[in-house]
Amino acid sequence: MLFGNYKHSIDKKGRVSIPVKFREELGESFMVCLDYTGSCCLRAYSMSAWEKLVEQIALLPNVKSTKVRRYLYANAFNVELDSLGRVLIPATLREQVKLENEAQIVGVDAYLEIWNTELWANENEVTTSESVAQIMEELNF
Repeated sequence: MLFGNYKHSIDKKGRVSIPVKFREELGESFMVCLDYTGSCCLRAYSMSAWEKLVEQIALLPNVKSTKVRRYLYANAFNVELDSLGRVLIPATLREQVKLENEAQIVGVDAYLEIWNTELWANENEVTTSESVAQIMEELNF
């Protein structure tokens, strides 16, 4: 399970360090793609989590799965950790989510989110403890 959040710089080549805590779960090679829920961030999946996602997409009706595959796969890249624990985020992905000098790396259970730090701060202004408490009430927890 991936959880916690860390701020890391992005170098001029577009590389960002993945926290050690996350590297162990993601592995040496993992998938990075655009978020598909409307958030302006990237998602990073271990290969096993990616394979589970692919299997779930295959269960959708053909027209829906084709639409999802086109969006997801066209915006997905396999990345590898270098010897310093960094990954190169492809320029096309960096541009789409406005990653420039810093990234906020957030563990979200089975995947990571990689955010522009300002956009992450904006997201947290909207997602308050009160708004989360309202959702949690549905769980009776």
